[in-house]
Amino acid sequence: MHTEKAPLLVGLRAAKANLVPGLIVQALMVSLLIAYYMQPDVHKWLSALADAKAKGGLPFSMLTASLAGGVLPEILTIIAFQGGKPRRENVRNLLFTLPYWAFDGLMVDFFYRYQTHLFGAQVDFVTVLKKVLVDQFVFSPFITTPVGMACYEWKHQNFSFQGLSRVWTFSFYKYKSFPTMIACWGVWIPLVAIIYSLPPLLQFPMFSLGLTFWVMLFNYISAVHKTKSPLPFCTEVGDASAFQQ
Repeated sequence: MHTEKAPLLVGLRAAKANLVPGLIVQALMVSLLIAYYMQPDVHKWLSALADAKAKGGLPFSMLTASLAGGVLPEILTIIAFQGGKPRRENVRNLLFTLPYWAFDGLMVDFFYRYQTHLFGAQVDFVTVLKKVLVDQFVFSPFITTPVGMACYEWKHQNFSFQGLSRVWTFSFYKYKSFPTMIACWGVWIPLVAIIYSLPPLLQFPMFSLGLTFWVMLFNYISAVHKTKSPLPFCTEVGDASAFQQ
């Protein structure tokens, strides 16, 4: 019985660890959402992002996701915790995070477009609810979480493919991917509700902003606590760090 409960307990423990940073990011995103509809200057600024997304297309999505998930968090690490001095490990991290997040951005962009095609571009309660449910209970658990876990497991074992097939087993999903999803839901269900409450062209830029806030804040907290194997953090696209032993 204990082993059956372990994945749920690990996930809930991770969700608890993510609670405060998650609430901070959610508050920032809610503020932006309200400001978009209430403040002309913010509306104009975010509309400019939407125009850039319309002109840039998929390359825009890949670039902004790489900046949000890879470059900005690494810059924060260098400035805040390395005295402004880059190290070899920073380059090594970027060689992984830049293509990973670019691919992530590509997947998310295609998915957002599909959601608009499937449910429409209108912003109302029913439409937003449908998109959130498909996003968090179909796309994330069955596509992006397995892909993200596989990529990060590959990184954690020094980019060796040996034994990586275990990532696709039911046991791995139960004991590692599923707890990650629980932690993810606590942060990203509210965030994707905010994202889908905006016009389609603003959804990906808003996702990128949320991703930036979340990854930078999590990296900062992890570095402050000097944790080598932090509890799983996640993004909408299924990224997760290693579990505590």
